[in-house]
Formats: sequence, structure tokens, C-alpha cells
Amino acid sequence: MNYLQENTVINSRSAISSGNSTKAALEKKVTPEILFITSYPPKECGIATYSQDLLNAVNSKFSTSFQLTICAIESNSEQMDYGEDVKYILNTAYPNAFLTLAKRINEDPQISVVVIQHEFGFFRYCEPEFLHFLGTLLKPFLIVFHTVLPTPGSNLKQCVETIASLAHSVVVMTQHSAQILQNDYLIAPEKITVIPHGTHLVSHSDQKILKKKYQLTGKKILSTFGLLSSGKSIETTLHALPSIIEHHPDVQFLIIGKTHPTILAKEGEKYRTMLQQKIEELHLQDHVRFVPYFLALPDLLEYLQLTDIYLFTSRDPNQAVSGTFSYAISCGCPVISTPIPHAIEVLGTDAGIIVDFENPQQLSEAVIRLLDDEELRKNTSSNGLRRMASTAWENAAIAHAFLFEKVSKEPVVLTYQIPDIHLTHLKKMTTDFGIVQFSKINQPDLDSGYTLDDNARALIAMCQYYQLTKDEAVVKYIHIYVSFIKQCLQPQGYFLNYLNKEKIFTEQNHSTNLADSNGRAIWALGYVISLGNLLPAKIIEGAEFIIQAAILNINHIHSTRAMAFIIKGLYYRNLSNDSIDNKALIVHLANRLVQMYRHEADREWKWFESYLTYANSVLPEALLCAWQATGETSFKEIAKSSFDFLLSKIFNGNKIQVISNKSWLHKGKEEVQVIVGGEQPIDVAYTILALGRFYEVFQEQGYLNKMETAFSWFLGSNHLHQIMYNPCTGGCYDGLEEKNVNLNQGAESTVSYLMARLTMETFFNSAEKPEPYNSNGKTNYNLLQKHPHLNEMHV
Repeated sequence: MNYLQENTVINSRSAISSGNSTKAALEKKVTPEILFITSYPPKECGIATYSQDLLNAVNSKFSTSFQLTICAIESNSEQMDYGEDVKYILNTAYPNAFLTLAKRINEDPQISVVVIQHEFGFFRYCEPEFLHFLGTLLKPFLIVFHTVLPTPGSNLKQCVETIASLAHSVVVMTQHSAQILQNDYLIAPEKITVIPHGTHLVSHSDQKILKKKYQLTGKKILSTFGLLSSGKSIETTLHALPSIIEHHPDVQFLIIGKTHPTILAKEGEKYRTMLQQKIEELHLQDHVRFVPYFLALPDLLEYLQLTDIYLFTSRDPNQAVSGTFSYAISCGCPVISTPIPHAIEVLGTDAGIIVDFENPQQLSEAVIRLLDDEELRKNTSSNGLRRMASTAWENAAIAHAFLFEKVSKEPVVLTYQIPDIHLTHLKKMTTDFGIVQFSKINQPDLDSGYTLDDNARALIAMCQYYQLTKDEAVVKYIHIYVSFIKQCLQPQGYFLNYLNKEKIFTEQNHSTNLADSNGRAIWALGYVISLGNLLPAKIIEGAEFIIQAAILNINHIHSTRAMAFIIKGLYYRNLSNDSIDNKALIVHLANRLVQMYRHEADREWKWFESYLTYANSVLPEALLCAWQATGETSFKEIAKSSFDFLLSKIFNGNKIQVISNKSWLHKGKEEVQVIVGGEQPIDVAYTILALGRFYEVFQEQGYLNKMETAFSWFLGSNHLHQIMYNPCTGGCYDGLEEKNVNLNQGAESTVSYLMARLTMETFFNSAEKPEPYNSNGKTNYNLLQKHPHLNEMHV
């Protein structure tokens, strides 16, 4: 290659580099460009796959915050045909390529941050040029070390220290690697960020169905995957198999993956051939199957989900991280691993089993122990899933986005992309009788039974969805939830709340205050009735019949929140049938709230009670509903003063932190340190619903801004910077705790998220915007709302 050709090894490939596309790019909103220097598909290697998964995750979470581009690393022996997402190609065989790339990066005003995925093999023969390249870069850059070797020699130590000194931040994937960098390379801890290897969210398909699909019915599946090389030490498993088969003759071992391209180029299929010979020597032909492909991600995840035990037998004690067993754990596989630092750190003592390197006896004993004990396998799987929750690619994307924001010289505005509306988990949780109360991870727990609370909320959410989409397919769910509420109605006109899986009312109904449940039922029924012009008449008539029976007991209800729920229900009912009786009941209950407020409120504490507990937003929202129905100005005034007071306690800058269920906020003790954790999705959702109503009435932009902030809580803008909404399943996690997320996706949290998401759709995406109100509380159809038409949430 001559000099001119050598300079073209950095080759502009992106659309914005061609003439017409350049003009279009300039006309678009300018966003910071993050350039990733990495191996990249179609190259088949772990870092290429890692980088693709990371970029996909960042794009899905922050597509309007960053423009992500790629400089693909290759050599003369591995040249690829890349897609348009690759902007540059760096061929490491040519020394001048490094400085040419640095010059282009430095001269590109769009590039804000450079991210370099570092593996020593990438730069083995060009280390001086690589270090010179780093020293020449004028843009801030992150270095991601995929390998961190302990007890380095002087040359390695000096190389890593030089790289780290030039980088603005160093990223590693385990705490163990961070400790090595600090102790062995003397890198300052404040320069190191630990972002675990990402894992895919998985919906967890039925294992029996998957085994049938791949002709593995009736088999106990052991598996391992990854690009094949001798370092995998798969022969350790082969030597362990005879003993395992003796106890479990139905075992099948899957070796998933093609031979590593570098190994293939050097020695062909020598290692695979050796394994095949060993299989024949040990008479394992009926118990071992090769899947010799670089599988597409959906296929790989299916193989892992049908796996009963995943085996990781690497012989390299210094292997810093393995994406393979991370993916296996996220698919629910119990893992047996050799003691690489990543495995020790992630598996602990309860999320897998550690065995010594190249020790078939220990491996066979561990496999037999797990296969003999189904409960142990389930517990190990569950513990692993909970341990890996924070490593979802979505969370890795959030961690990287905050790092980009931190090191960029240009201002970065992080915006969370709103997920599509997703009913899959809600439907999965719903039987022909009603919505099931709890789930184990994302699997409905029928043993938990049913509650009126959940079915009332699910009814509101599904009505919201139908109101926006007119999707006739969801009418059957509305019918199920209305029928459930009717089932809970007692002859005396009140509702019971708890039913077991046999659809029988439980003793819990006699030991629990059911006032709030009764209030929620009336709220839901009123919402149904308000859609009289959309829903089938039979459903409306059924809801009206139930509510007429239930309102006879309203005067016996004195719970603050129950009264608020009832006011909302009567308000919605009144929208379809303006009734003096409705209004009288609304005024009666609203006056009770007003009396409570006037008794408790003072200049500093503008609230109805001497503490803030749960579902706080529903109280001022109910009073605003009362004003909308009656025009009584005192309701409106107290609604606003109390709501603004509440907002001052739960919003802090660009974050919402609702009142913790671990400790309510008491009057006179506001300065006490706020409890971290114990935040529930339902409180965030109720706040969003209330903010929407207050914006309709008062047209204050601050309410819309807080809606965005509150909804971002579900997407990762919380103290853990972790997602609460699972976009793979459509479920919402049950709680944000101090140090972890509760991964169960029960009815309350899932429905709460959906109510919030549909409210956001109404205010930010829907073509049919809610109408504002005039000073008398009536709809003013002459006013046009001015909603920003947004698809994302600002942080």
C-alpha cells in the first residue's frame, strides 16, 4: 500500500460525509457526537458484540442527546464490509493511520467525546503509535479496559499508567479490576468508573416450549457458548460428563459458537477436532451437540433460556470479565464457573457455584448437586437474576450517558426517550377472572390471588388506553375488570378487597381497613361511566348499577384518601350525566377535606394531615376535581396551595423522590434526613396524573416540566440511576429501594406505570390534547392548549 492508500485506511463511511447528507445534517438539531473506537460487527468478537449492544442501548435511551458514531478497528488480516453507521476505519497495520485519525477527530467540531474500547491484542504491534495517538488527541476521551492484568511487569505498568494519565476517565467492568488499577498501577480512584458488562432484558419464555423447538424435549441441558478456543477448557466438561450421565442419563451438553476467527486463521479447527475426538473416546456422542454458529442474539437468548445449567470453564485466572455467563444469568441459568474475578464478584455465595480450574471432579459434583435439587436451581436462578438486574444494557446506557455528560467540554442535555406503550405484561397478568396481584419476577403468581385495588386500577388504565386508541381488542379486559368489581360488591353496598386463587374472599378482608379499596372502586367505575359515548352500553350500564349500590355507603367512609378517590369517581360520572345528586355528594366530601386542611394547615405546613404518607397527590387533585364539577373557588384555592406544598417536598431540581414507605414525613420534622429507598411506582404515577390535571386548569409550564421529571423516574432518573420500567416485558418493578430495585413486576406497579405512560401520551404525543378550563371550572372550547410535542423526557 502506498502513502496515499495508507492515508485512506481511515475512511469516512457515514451518511453525513456525502454532499446532500451534509446539508441535511446541518439543518438538523446539532447534538454532541460520541465517537467509539472499537472492533465492530460484522467482525465476530466479544468486544464487537459488546460495543454494538452498548450503542443500541444508548440510542434507545438517549437518541436525541447524542449522535453515536464508530471508528472500526481492523487489521490487514481482518477487513470487514461495514454498514453506514461506521464513520471511520482504523487499520492498525499502518502507523500513519493513527495520526491521521487524531487529526480528523481534532478538526471535527461535532465530536465531543471519544470512547476507546481497549484490548491489548488490538494494539499489540503498534503500541507506540497508539500511545502517540492518545497524546495527540485534543478531545476528551474515555478508555474502557476489557482486560486488567495484576502484578504487571515494568513495561505493562508504564503503558497502562500512560494511557490512564492521558484519559479523562477510565472504565472497568468489575470492582476487582478497579482495585487492581488502584493498587498495582497507582491510578487515582476518582478517575475510575465501574460500569458492569451489560446484560439483555429477557421475557423468559416457557422452557418446555423452547426445548421442543430445538428437539431437546425431556433433556437436562448443560451449555456453554462463545467463540471457541482452547482457553475455554471445554474438555474439562467432557471429562466430567461420564460421572454426570451416570446420575442423570438425560443430560445433553450444548457447545454453542464457532471457532474464534483469529484461532481459525492460525490453526484451523484443531481445537474443535480435538474435542470431537475426546467425545468419541469417552462415548459421549449421544450427550454432546455442537451448535457451530455465531448465533443471532434472539437465537442465543433462546438457547440460554432452555439451559438448565450454564458452564463456564475458562482456565485463565486473569480473565477480567465474561459477557457469556452474564448473558446466561440474565436468562435465568444457574451458573457453575471457574474462579475468574468476575465470577467471584457476581455469583457470590448464592447465585452460582465456583469450581477450581480444570477440575472435572468438582465440576461433575456441582452439576449433579444442582440437577438433584430443583429448588436449589430455582433459588440460584432467582438470586442470579436479582444480582444482575442493575447490569441491564439500559442501566449501562444510563451510566455511560452520565459519564459522557461529565467529561464533555460542550454542554450536554440528557433526555430520556419515552418507550412505546406496551400491554404485554398487563395482559399476561390477567386471567378470565381478573388481574393477579403479584408476580415472581415477570411470571404471574396465581397463589397471591386477586384484589379489588388492582382490578380497579387496571380498569382505569385500560379505559385510558381505549380512550386514546379505540382498540376494540381491549374491551374484553375492561369487561373482565368491571365484572371483578361487581364480584366484590356485597349486598350491604360495600366492597371486599381480597380473593384467593380459588376466587374465594379471604380472612384478610376482616383485618384490613377497606375504605381506600372502596374509594378506588368508585373512582374506576366513574371513569368507565365517563366514556359512555365510547364503550358498549352493556359495560356502562353494569358500571352504573354497581356505583348506584355503592354510593349508599359513602357517608360512612371517613378515610382521607378514600374520600378523594370517591370525589374523582363522582366527578367522572358527572361528566356523562350532570347530576345535582352527584354534585351534592362531591361538595359533601370536598367540604370534609377542606375542614381537615383548615384544621391542620399553617403558614409552613399546607396539608390536610400532620404527615405526608402514600398517594398524597390524590388529595389536592380530588379538590380540583370538586372545583371542576361545582365551581366552588375554595376547593380550587386549597387544591393549588396544598399541591404546590406537596411538590416542594418531593421535587428537588431535576429529580422526584416521593415519600418513602419506610418513614412518612411528619409535620415539624421536615428537616430530618430524608429516607432513601422505599419509593413506590404508584406514588409517582398518582403525582403525574395530578400534574396533568393541574396543568389543564392553571396552564403553568412548571406542571408540565414536573410531569416530564416524574416520568423520567421510571426510565432511570432516580437515586440508583436504574430503570423501573422493563421495556422487554412491559412490566414495572415493584419498588425502588436504597441499594436495589425490587424486580417483581406485580399488578400495582405495572398498572401504575401504564396509567402514567398513558397520561404522558395525552399531554405530549396525542393529537387530541385535553381542553383547559375557564374560571368557572367549565371546559372552555375556545382556548387552544399549547403543548410541546415531545417524544422524550428531559433530565
